[in-house]
Parts: sequence; C-alpha cells; structure tokens
Amino acid sequence: MADYRSETSIGARIRLARRERGFRTTSDLAEAIPGGNITPAILENIESGRKADISVSQLLNIARGLDVPISMLLSPIGRPDDKLDLQNLGEDFDGMTVAEFDCWLSATPSSSYRPRLAAERVDISVLNSLRELGTLRREFDRLRIVRDVGTASGDSDLTFDSSVEARLELVERELERVAALLTSAGIEEVAAP
Repeated sequence: MADYRSETSIGARIRLARRERGFRTTSDLAEAIPGGNITPAILENIESGRKADISVSQLLNIARGLDVPISMLLSPIGRPDDKLDLQNLGEDFDGMTVAEFDCWLSATPSSSYRPRLAAERVDISVLNSLRELGTLRREFDRLRIVRDVGTASGDSDLTFDSSVEARLELVERELERVAALLTSAGIEEVAAP
C-alpha cells in the first residue's frame, strides 16, 4: 500500500490515511467525526479531487477523526524537499518546500523556514513558550504526584529523596519565569501553579 504521507494531492492523502487508520469506507470515517459537517459524499468528493476547496473546520475535523497531524494532510511530508502542492495559495507560497511549509505551519524555530518579519519571530517565540509552559506544567504535576504518593504511603521504599523536591522547586521557578515572559508578551491569564 502507498504511504499517504507521500501522495501528491490532499484527497489522495486523506483516502490513504483513512484506509491506513482502518476506515474502510467514507461512511465509516464520516460516522467517526462528530459535528456533522463531514458527510460520506463530502469525503468522496475530497478524496476524488472533485472538491478542492475544503473549509478549515472540515479539514480539522477530518484530521482529528483520522488522528493525523494536520500538516500531514496538507502537504506530502514524505517528500520534504518537494514544492508545496496546495491549490489557490498566494504567491508568497510559491517555491516553498513541504518542509518549509510544515515549519511555518507549526511555528518551529530554527528550522528550514525563515520568518520574514521580526513580529513573526516574536509570534513563533510566544507559541514555543506556550508549548514549554504546557510541558513544564505536566512535569510539575508528575513530580507532585511522585512526592505525594511517597509521603502518603509511609513506605520507606516509596519515599522520595531530596532530589525530587529540588526538581519540583526548579520546575516551579521555571514555570513562573515562562508565565511571566508570556504575560509580558500580552498573553492573558497565564498562571504558574
């Protein structure tokens, strides 16, 4: 079977991803997508190439229904050096490779895509700080659970050493730093634990 990540059209990528994910028919996939804006007929038209203009909500719902990152449906990620193959884009996308497009779409810093404006670089930094904040919050919660389970058990084999508490404090300080950075960038309601 062909790899959906290398197909040359969005419809072909969706069709092959659907099959790879175990949805035999467009009806099977349409049933798995809540929201009602994706019918089997819409999917058939997209997959066959008869429907080239797909709404953002339709594309997001399809990607979520397939559990596929959106960039893998939008471009042939399996051929990163190819030119972007999406229709009806402005001339700013002319010559952009698939890898550059994915980096632009995901706001990946220090990648093959180079932002044109300082404001775009700032936006990318903010997005990456938000991602870092999420990672730090998950690590903080994990360390708190480790500490609390060890403390509550009373079992000397489960008690934690001082390194867990030190790591917890370090993560909390980093959370506060990133939250303050995001607040200074205008992101509202960013709170450290």
